[in-house]
Amino acid sequence: MIGPRPQASRRTLAAEAQMRRLRRRLRPPERPRFRGLSFNRIIPNLLTLLGLCAGLTAMRFGLEQRFGAAAAAIAVAACIDGLDGRLARLLKATTRFGAEFDSLADFLSFGVAPAFVLYLWSLQGMRGFGFMPSLLFSVCMALRLARFNASIEAVAGSAAHPAYAYNFFTGVPAPAGAGLALFPLFVGLEAQEMGWTRLAELAENPLVSAVVLSGTAFLLVSTLPVWNFKNFKVPAGYVLPLLLGTGLFAALLVADPWAAMAAAGVIYLAMLPFSLRSFRRLRAAAEASRGPPTATPYAASINPDEDIEP
Repeated sequence: MIGPRPQASRRTLAAEAQMRRLRRRLRPPERPRFRGLSFNRIIPNLLTLLGLCAGLTAMRFGLEQRFGAAAAAIAVAACIDGLDGRLARLLKATTRFGAEFDSLADFLSFGVAPAFVLYLWSLQGMRGFGFMPSLLFSVCMALRLARFNASIEAVAGSAAHPAYAYNFFTGVPAPAGAGLALFPLFVGLEAQEMGWTRLAELAENPLVSAVVLSGTAFLLVSTLPVWNFKNFKVPAGYVLPLLLGTGLFAALLVADPWAAMAAAGVIYLAMLPFSLRSFRRLRAAAEASRGPPTATPYAASINPDEDIEP
């Protein structure tokens, strides 16, 4: 009874070894694993890069006197800028590098390209004086973006950034500022297509472009609270009119893009007083909810007519 046991154990070991070799043959080959970021975390930066390329292309179109294409390229950069940040938050791919890259791309696409295009289109007729509004606009755009970057780390609910201010920008945002600055160009292009000679000459007047650029520059660095539409709530009674208005604007944008962009600038300017009124109402409600400061027992027990010894 003792002799066959080693032979049985050897057979068992051989069978197990054969099964292991068979499993290795049937096992799929392991894929090599590479170290680095996933593609999902790179997508927002790729969009930012495309927006930067659109801004540079707008400057090239301006040098070639193709001002309609230049305005369209800046509009494309604005659309991309509205997508990359939201996509980064959706994919949980927000990084400090992405924020800095986006800020630099915004400065070129919305701070340099519009001023450069308007200078080539209209302001160069004033020679050296025409460069001053362009320079002012670019400097104010840089200051506005620097202020925004400095406020990124502000905690909502703190004294510097109260909760009711979360839905507001401080000053006009960069893409909207670029659109407002290009308002004379939109009007001029529309007038040229419609054959309105006097309106085209007025829109191309260097003084008009200088006033619009300077006014937009001050809106950029102002402390005016502007809706950012992050958590904007629409009352139930206004949902249907809003949808209809959006559809009409989309139809106008397809049929007559320059008129639609000019109308968008007028609508945005008309919205600013309502944004300021909404901010003041929210601030008043927040201050009323806190109530007046209550005196401490020690402060209440002090007679203001008595001298207090140190």
